[in-house]
Order: sequence, then C-alpha cells, then structure tokens
Amino acid sequence: MTTAPRVDYQTDPSQYKHLKLAFDGPVATLAVDIDENAGLRPGYKLKLNSYDLGVDIELNDALNRIRFEHPEVRTVVITSGKDKVFCSGANIFMLGVSSHAWKVNFCKFTNETRNGIEDSSAHSGLKFLAAVNGACAGGGYELALACDEILLVDDRSSAVSLPVVPLLGVLPGTGGLTRVTDKRHVRHDLADIFCTTTEGVRGQRAKDWRLVDDIAKPAVFAHKVRERALALAAQSDRPADARGVALAPIERTIEADALRYTHVTVEIDRAGRTATFTVKAPTGAQPQGIDEIVQAGAGWYPLQLARELEDAILSMRTNELDIGTWLIKTSGDATAVLTNDATLLAHRDHWLVRETIGLLRRTLSRLDVSSRSLFALIEPDSCFAGTFLELALACDRSYHLALPDDEARAPKITVADVNFGLYPMATGQSRLGRRFYDEQPALDAVRAKAGQPLDADAAWALGLVTANPDDIDWTDEVRIALEERVAMSPDALTGMEANLRFNGQENMFTRIFGRLTAWQNWIFQRPNAVGDKGALKVYGKGDKAAFDWNRV
Repeated sequence: MTTAPRVDYQTDPSQYKHLKLAFDGPVATLAVDIDENAGLRPGYKLKLNSYDLGVDIELNDALNRIRFEHPEVRTVVITSGKDKVFCSGANIFMLGVSSHAWKVNFCKFTNETRNGIEDSSAHSGLKFLAAVNGACAGGGYELALACDEILLVDDRSSAVSLPVVPLLGVLPGTGGLTRVTDKRHVRHDLADIFCTTTEGVRGQRAKDWRLVDDIAKPAVFAHKVRERALALAAQSDRPADARGVALAPIERTIEADALRYTHVTVEIDRAGRTATFTVKAPTGAQPQGIDEIVQAGAGWYPLQLARELEDAILSMRTNELDIGTWLIKTSGDATAVLTNDATLLAHRDHWLVRETIGLLRRTLSRLDVSSRSLFALIEPDSCFAGTFLELALACDRSYHLALPDDEARAPKITVADVNFGLYPMATGQSRLGRRFYDEQPALDAVRAKAGQPLDADAAWALGLVTANPDDIDWTDEVRIALEERVAMSPDALTGMEANLRFNGQENMFTRIFGRLTAWQNWIFQRPNAVGDKGALKVYGKGDKAAFDWNRV
C-alpha cells in the first residue's frame, strides 16, 4: 500500500489555491496565480508561477467547470495573474525530489489535461487563447502550445522558451517538442536552436519563427487579447443563453482496499496485485428528452458515470502503483445501457449531451493510456453493450464465459452504433477500427450483427473476444492468465502494452504519449539527468552537471 498521502483529484473553485476564474459573456479568463507556498507535497516552493500536480488538478477541474457550468463561454483566455511571468513550467525542485513514477504520472496527467484543451476545441467549439503576459518557459510554453492561438506581449523582455534540454538534461514532458513541429510547423533547424538555448525567443522573431501567432505592445495588449478572444468566439457554436449544470461533488467512499461510487466500484486484491473495476448499468426510468436531461444535471447517469470512472482511474493510477492488473467487469441490464446510448445519439448536437460524450471519450482515453494490464471478464450479469462494450474493447484481453447449456444465464455482448466512432481513441480510430486494423470485411461482419446479443461462441467467431472458455475451464484459465501476468516485469509490460494498443497510423497525440513513454521515461532515469551530479539534481545549487559523454 502506498504510504504517501493519498492524492485526491476532486476539487472546486472554492478550494483553488493557484487559479482564478472570471467570466464576461462569451469569454472566460483563467488566470494562473500560483501560491508558491501551497505545493501538493513538502520540499519545494512553486516560485515564478511554476506548477506541480496540485496545480494541474485545479486546471482539469476548472476546464470541466467551464465546459459544463458555463455553456455561454466560447473562448477561454489563459493568462497570468503575476507581473512579468506567465508560467515557468513544472517546478524543477519538485521533479528533483520526486520518484521516477511520480514524475512520469505527473507528466501523463498534465499531458491529458493539455490534450483535453485541444479535444474541446475540436469537438465542443470551446476555443483557447494563451495571453502570454510575461516570461513563458518549459511547461508554461507547453500550456500555451495547447491553445488555439498564442499572443505574446512585446515588452522587450517577455520570451517563450523550452530550455529543458540545456538546463535539466531531460525533455519537455508535456508535448512541447511535438507541438512545435506537428502543430506550429516551426522549421526544424529553428526548432533545434529554440530547444537548445536558455534565453528563449521574444518579439517579432517569435512570431517570424511561428512560435507565437501575434505580438502586441503592452499599451494595447489587453485590447488585442479581447479582440482575438471575441474573434475565436465567433467560430464557436456553444449557446449564448443556455443554463449550465453545476458539478456537485462526487459521492464516494474510500476504504483500505476499495473505492465505492454510485455506479462504479473498485475492489483491490493486494495479495494478487489486481483491482476489479465494476461498472454498473443505469436502473429505473432515465431522462429521454433534453428538458429532463438538463433537469437531472450532474446526476444524469452518463455524466455521473463519466465523472466517477474518471476519478477512479486517476486515483488508482496515482495512489496504487503496485496494483498492475485491472479487471474490468460490468453489471446490470444491457437494454438499459443501449437505451441510454440511443438518448446520447438522439441529442448529440445539444451542448450538454455533446460535453457529456466528450467527457466519456476522454475518460475512456485515460483507460487506453494507463500503464496497467487490462483484462475484461464477461460473466453472468454482465452488460458489455454499446458504450460499456468500449470498456472491453479497450482491454488487452477479454475472457467471455460460455454457458452452452444455460442460455438464460449465458453472458452476452452487444455491438451498437456508438462503437463505430462516437468515442475515438487518441489515434482518431474507433476501438473496433483499431482491433481490426480498419479492415472492411471484418468490420462489415461485426456491423451485420449490431444490435444482436452475442454469446461467447458468437463473439469469439467475430474476433470480438480473446477467449471463450466454458464453465468447466473458466476458473482455471482466468486464474492462470492472471498469475502469469502479474509475474512479469511491469516495465516490459508497460512498453509492450503501449506498443500493441496504439497500432497503425500515428498522429500528434500518439506521438506525444509515445515519446513520453519511451524517450522521456528512459531519459528521466539516466545518471545525466538524475544521478548525484545529474542536471536535474544540481539545478539551482550552483554546481555544474557531470555528464557521461557516451552516446547510447
């Protein structure tokens, strides 16, 4: 069991220590004003608007507040509440005193938050403007890069920079290298200079190199920010007069070996180093029309489920490092799941339903990139149908119990319309598309069975499950598979799973996660970075880093 204080991903604006939200019609301003004495863990100060995991937890919450509580907002301006400094990035002293696992998990969550900004811009019409009103370095520039546009104050001192390689001997951890090339199309030789200098690039040169979209003198900076924010807002279709939905606190019980929510339960087997996630179908009458959905608010089943599952995934990833295998189960009425899916599809263009689909999409994506072995167990009372089938399709393996002599109890899975693209992975593919490499004959065969409950043999014949043992072999086959899995090297499994889950064509998001997993993960462990004389360890101490000059 982890002995460090438990990290809680739930918060709300009344508890924020580092961010300030303000609203003015279609524009929200999110000011980064970090309290240097309010780090999530002891041992460092968050000077110069540098951040740690606690800051990013607030940022993730603030973005969801804007998405759901303020549908009138069309543009989010991200700026600084401090003079002369926008954000200096991840706190270096925090990284220096943190374990390797903490650093990598911190970078992953930060990546997901940045990617979520771009996800909302692409799917929800919520646009983002980075109003860089001071020095902008490292992870601070990576936050700006995630926005649709970057406006830099031209005051002769404010610059953008990615000084991580020369100063710390590691790589930018939240997509900086990838977004500079793939998103902003900075010429690679200029990017090489930019990423190996510490002073950064300012003014007209920053614009000429495509590092920012525009610059403005201090006297007109605020006016220019407002002008660009309104121009971005004009591109959005978010409603001007809709009533938002308050995100009430998630109800949950935290036990020594379990997390219990209304619709999600996680039970931990510490001896077996496994956790069982059980996701429960809706029960009772569910809202069908928009008025009923809006009235249900945060208690509307799909929205509540997404929030609970996200919290469970994040909590388990950060607080239970030794639990390397997650067993995914479902429970309840598959018809209720499919009826709920039909409601999502019928109203998918309404802002609240669209945002809920977005939260489900991003939560399922968190499952994809979790460094845990994922096994789906399809047993009696399962309801892997539609949206719930995505949980099984996200897994590394799925075991479907065959009960040929008991049709009534035999568990079924059901493919539905939502499985063909409503919840794309980071690759842009559906999970069915990923499974079958987008080969049309296989997908056509699956689509022909859409809406039909499939028993173990039928699911196996279509390639939808890994194995279909009967009740005689089930217990032993599942037990042996799990015992073998938990006995393997977690490091090797993490690398293997990432490679196998993200097959096919790459895009910016898969490169960001792939590079974090492979390159940054490796560099974070090298003596040149974290040895006694490594760059990350000696930073700020006045000592010079001692490098092993061998190229590996």
